[in-house]
Amino acid sequence: VQLVESGGGLVQPGGSLRLSCAVSGLTFSIYDMSWSRMAPGKERELVSSITSDGVTTNYADSVKGRFTASRDNTNDTIYLQMNNLKPEDTAVYYCNAKRRPYGTYGNYWGQGTQVTVSS
Repeated sequence: VQLVESGGGLVQPGGSLRLSCAVSGLTFSIYDMSWSRMAPGKERELVSSITSDGVTTNYADSVKGRFTASRDNTNDTIYLQMNNLKPEDTAVYYCNAKRRPYGTYGNYWGQGTQVTVSS
């Protein structure tokens, strides 16, 4: 199983980035997916989740109204559109795949992509 994030980089406050996570080695359409982030000195934070069918999304309060998660079950990829970025969004962003019932099947993580918001 591989999860490969991309799309991170350096952006000014107020700017936008679109992260991608390409998944292989599992039946993507039956896995719920999520984005988490980890900033230096802080605990990992769940940013967004999206159900296997793409119908339901959830967001951390800190990113509501600014971030949008989506998925393409044809291309086995999830996305995180990040708008109006703030310095506090600076972190390594990871995608995660897990299948219900949680804890019964594998829980997979990507290697992360760095997002830096700075002027």
